[in-house]
Amino acid sequence: MKPPLFLGIDGGATRCRARIVNDGGAVLGEGEAGTANPRFGVVEAFAEIEKAAGAALRMAGLPADAFSRLHAGLGLAGVGQAKDRAAVLAHPHRFAAIAVATDAHAACLGAHAGGDGAILILGTGSCGWALIGGRDRRIGGLGFPISDQGSGASLGLEAIRRSLWAHDGVVPKGPLSAAVMARFGDDPEAAVAWMDSAQPRDYAAFAPLVVEHAAARDPMAVALMERNTADAARMTEALLATGAPRLALMGGLAPFVEPWLPPPLRDLLVAPVGDALDGALLLARQAKKGSAA
Repeated sequence: MKPPLFLGIDGGATRCRARIVNDGGAVLGEGEAGTANPRFGVVEAFAEIEKAAGAALRMAGLPADAFSRLHAGLGLAGVGQAKDRAAVLAHPHRFAAIAVATDAHAACLGAHAGGDGAILILGTGSCGWALIGGRDRRIGGLGFPISDQGSGASLGLEAIRRSLWAHDGVVPKGPLSAAVMARFGDDPEAAVAWMDSAQPRDYAAFAPLVVEHAAARDPMAVALMERNTADAARMTEALLATGAPRLALMGGLAPFVEPWLPPPLRDLLVAPVGDALDGALLLARQAKKGSAA
């Protein structure tokens, strides 16, 4: 009988990452694919999961039929609701077994090597998660646009809103508003047409403009960074109030937000031990135990 393999999946709003390890934890292969958020379709999410897993199998030099040896831990955006998790668990798959949790849960497991702690993810979306004594607590993370404060998508949305105001003369124009409006040909109607099909990652694509212009002290950009950071600080304080012994910031926007946090909060942060893929691999081992039960 061939030894088991473990697959970790980090399926966020922008991309899906996969990592395969053997029973000893050695990394055999990694892969990447597109968005694997079941909120936009379970079939589509599984297609991206399998695409990323297939790429990891090829890097590992393993055949396609090795899917049946993979015990998979799926850390996915968009499974915060019980019905969404149930839909993923009920979907046909090619793996030996699966365990499903939110991408935030997986990231928290990875950040603290399975121990107690909390994280605040600031990426395309945002979510706070704490694991204490085997119980979890979520803050935010309900999806853009009703939630995801402090995220790249939220920052991008506000940049577009303020830039449209600047175009209309409600607030002063500046380098940031000019850069944002340039992406729409300086035409508000083009922004409306873009909005009709824009996804959270499309809004988040404007966040680097805000970061860049805030570093140059553009007043609009500075105000937007301060607003976004204030939301992140509120979530951080709420996570610490749960009694979490450690808190780490994670996500692509986190390194740019951290310097804007007030020093008392910055001083309480710790570096994550691992990432969401490490946490997903811990879930994968739970999947194997569950399948053997």
